[in-house]
Amino acid sequence: MKSFSSYLAALCLALAGPALAQDTPQTNLPRVKLTAGMHLIDAQVAQTSDQRTIGLMFRKDMPQHEGMLFIFEQASGLCFWMKNTLLPLTAAFVADDGTIVNLADMKPQTTDSHCASKPVRYVLEMNQGWFAKRGFKAGSKLGGTPFESRK
Repeated sequence: MKSFSSYLAALCLALAGPALAQDTPQTNLPRVKLTAGMHLIDAQVAQTSDQRTIGLMFRKDMPQHEGMLFIFEQASGLCFWMKNTLLPLTAAFVADDGTIVNLADMKPQTTDSHCASKPVRYVLEMNQGWFAKRGFKAGSKLGGTPFESRK
């Protein structure tokens, strides 16, 4: 018969397992091709609650043409933060038709809130400076399947 302490140790190990797995980046999410003018973006899609919670946490690098598109069930006043995120990112808060509502530069490993200026369903995170270097700002349009079906 197992002692209570060995049972408790096994239980702690079982509970710690999922937490340890969450310390790794998620890199196998579905992808979608987006357009920003003449630029192509290869975006991972985070659409479940768990996928959105992890987001780009623990990533040490990300190619310049890649990003992550967060998709929510309904438009709301979304806010993002950067705990456990190692890369400086810019978040584009995007309306249903692909129009960028506002952009927010986000500093790595902080809990500062960066919020949409009005309710949105989409947030596209790219390496910090990606939008600025290409002249994209509030009012610019993104294209791709998620936005084309909602025009």
